[in-house]
Amino acid sequence: MLIIGCDYHPGFQQIAFVDTETGELQERRLQHREEAEKFYRELAAQGMKVRVGMEASGHARWFERLLAELNFELWIGDAAEIRTKRVRKQKTDRQDAELILRLMLKDDFPQIWVPSWENRDLRQLLWHRHRMVQARTRIMNRLQAVALNEGLREEEVVAGMRTAATGVVPLSSLGEPATTGSAGVAGPPEPDDRGVDAGD
Repeated sequence: MLIIGCDYHPGFQQIAFVDTETGELQERRLQHREEAEKFYRELAAQGMKVRVGMEASGHARWFERLLAELNFELWIGDAAEIRTKRVRKQKTDRQDAELILRLMLKDDFPQIWVPSWENRDLRQLLWHRHRMVQARTRIMNRLQAVALNEGLREEEVVAGMRTAATGVVPLSSLGEPATTGSAGVAGPPEPDDRGVDAGD
């Protein structure tokens, strides 16, 4: 089995890994995404059994999906607890990867529970819906402020907002059409007062 300690960053990952059969210890720096994907796919092609440990990160979705696709075991650890287990104050990517590997080998890795992919996808959809509702509310509040500033009565504004929420907004519900008298839009051109010289 190959056990990999991974110090994950958005642009690259530093790994320290050991083969439990031979005891051989190696380290590498893998650029994302092509180099890292190639490395792990080659391990899968060799039929290696792999366990990867890394700190919890918000930018590793593609990496987690890749490991799941390759049937590699992924341990995600509590970053704060891993930090407390660091002996040296000096911090480098190599030392972080080695620390994660050492904790995994000693069975002292602070593994955290991670929800299933279905659960995470549902959470993502709910978060997206929440953000869209917030955006809609902000827009409706701005439209209401504009309408009230233009002198519409509050009950007219509320009726207009209800109509807008259904997706059909007749122009008459929010006043006259923009071409004939809305604020800030010129109406029909004024007649020319200059007159015409008699000699023309």
